[in-house]
Amino acid sequence: MASERQVSRMIKQGFLSSDPTLSFNLPSSTTPPQMKMVSNNGRSNRSLNNLSPPYTTTPAYPDHQNQTLFQMMSEEQNQQSKISKIMKEFEDLNCYGRGDVRLTVIGKDGHTRISMDVHKRVLLEKSGFFRDTLRGREQGVVMQSVEISDCDDVEVYLETLVLMYSHDLKRRLMDEDVSRVLAFLKVSADIMFETGIESCLECLEAIPWSEDEEEKVVTQLSQLQLCDLASEVLQRVSSEPSTSTRADDIFLRLLSGVMQAKDDKARREMRTLISRFFRENSSDHSNRLDVSKDSLYSLCHRCLSSLILCLSEVTGIDDCRVDRGVLMAQVAREAENMRWIVDILIDRKLGDEFVKLWADQKELALLHSRIPTMYRHEISKITAQLCIAIGRGHLLVPKDCRFSLLSTWLEALYEDFAWMTRSCRSVDKKLVEDGLSQTILTLPLLQQQTILLTWFDRFLSKGDDCPDIQKAFEVWWRRAFIRQYAAEQDNSHLQITVCDHPD
Repeated sequence: MASERQVSRMIKQGFLSSDPTLSFNLPSSTTPPQMKMVSNNGRSNRSLNNLSPPYTTTPAYPDHQNQTLFQMMSEEQNQQSKISKIMKEFEDLNCYGRGDVRLTVIGKDGHTRISMDVHKRVLLEKSGFFRDTLRGREQGVVMQSVEISDCDDVEVYLETLVLMYSHDLKRRLMDEDVSRVLAFLKVSADIMFETGIESCLECLEAIPWSEDEEEKVVTQLSQLQLCDLASEVLQRVSSEPSTSTRADDIFLRLLSGVMQAKDDKARREMRTLISRFFRENSSDHSNRLDVSKDSLYSLCHRCLSSLILCLSEVTGIDDCRVDRGVLMAQVAREAENMRWIVDILIDRKLGDEFVKLWADQKELALLHSRIPTMYRHEISKITAQLCIAIGRGHLLVPKDCRFSLLSTWLEALYEDFAWMTRSCRSVDKKLVEDGLSQTILTLPLLQQQTILLTWFDRFLSKGDDCPDIQKAFEVWWRRAFIRQYAAEQDNSHLQITVCDHPD
């Protein structure tokens, strides 16, 4: 009673509207969404149909018991302003005169009730729901009342009903955002407003979406199950398997394009972007793209051929006729392309075969030794990349393959190490040293000894120009001379006895 007196005083003071088409009741218990129709003399009062709420998600309604009077007044005035705008639009569109159906929309919270007089002929013409519900009922009644309760957003529901009077829905929806159009679409689908559904879908098909809006559109359309009607809208995010180009072909084209790019800045940017695509795809195990290993290795072989060709030309041309800048750029470019593809292979756990492929490049290693370090050090970064991956356990290859890798390329890595670490900020010296150490320590003990004793002599003469793998040297020393693990003979004998049990 106190709340009723407070509302009455607010109406008298002009804070709340006394418009009979807009009434606010005290909160009541919510009931399942339903539609009721009564005649003007109250002869009929029967539930006709359930109607689902206009939103797929339920917004939080404020607890009026915890609101201040000012908040209640501001919320009331804001809602009245929106409703007044909708009513004004209805008046402008109404060319049928006085309505013959009193339509009342009740909010989900139970305290918002908005009534408006609409026209049965419009409801029957535009809405399949009202057509099934109202046709043939109460023929002798001058005014019928329809009550729709438990609506999440009363304003959207009323505005959708007003859209039935619009002669150009597409233009009317032109200034609405995606969320608003989706709300209209949901209500239009609920009341089977065919023109509204088609106009909302046309609008969604034409306007841009943000990534968040895209997810809402796809989710909403899948929930509404509009089938063929929504197919054109969803073409933006999906395609039929028969008409789509295989991801393998697309990625091969993109990778090839980046590797052959003429603008270095654009090449770096696109390489970073495509690498991110691969990482995102690798992290989503439920949606892996079909990028074949054969395609990636075909690019590796292409890079190897280019590197061999470049180094062959270098060794066969007189130094005075060679533009050193062009030479460095060509070698660096092909080596960088190779490292990029190898990085993708490692990330996708497909790099094991490349270790053997790289270890078998005897010709390339021989050519590498014949040209100055300043031209060739980019190639040694590939060896360092593989050692880091092996040391981290990202590449699992047999010991023979690991030893072959170091037999072919370790001398070159030693020679290029100083230039490689000093001239390129992207090379982490400690990371390379740790990766090389771990790779060596995965080998059999005698192979460790051969490699580390050779390193010992080189380190004494080169110092910082040689990788510092003292930790690996210490581990090998302890394994060889301190711990000296030996396979003990197993003198235990496992005995197995088989007995037959009588039935």
